[in-house]
Amino acid sequence: QVQLVESGGGLVQPGGSLRLSCTASGNIDGGNIFSWHRQAPGKQRELVAAMSNDGMSNHVASVRGRFTISRDNAKNTVYLQMNNLRLEDTAVYYCNLNRFSTGNYWGQGTQVTVSS
Repeated sequence: QVQLVESGGGLVQPGGSLRLSCTASGNIDGGNIFSWHRQAPGKQRELVAAMSNDGMSNHVASVRGRFTISRDNAKNTVYLQMNNLRLEDTAVYYCNLNRFSTGNYWGQGTQVTVSS
C-alpha cells in the first residue's frame, strides 16, 4: 500500500518562499505522475503542478515562474519550490501520486499561509 507524507508548510510573508516535500512509501515502480494540488477555504481543489517519472512537468498559469515542481525518483519524493508567495496562494496543499498500475493516492495535506 502506497502512503504519501507531506512536509514543509507554514506561515510566510508575501514575497517569501517555502519548499514542500512529499515522500511515497511502498512500491511506486512503473509509470506514474506526482502532482501538487491546493484547496483554499470555500474553493474547489485545484491542480498546481505535475511531473511524470520521466521528467515531463506542467505548472498552472497562476504559479508559472514562481513555483517549480521537481522529483527525486531514487527517494520517491516530489518537491514544490514556491517563491514570491502571494496572499492568494494560501491554501492546504496536497500531494497526489497517480500510479498507472494501481491507482491514485493522496497525502494528508499541509497548510500554507501567506500573511503579513
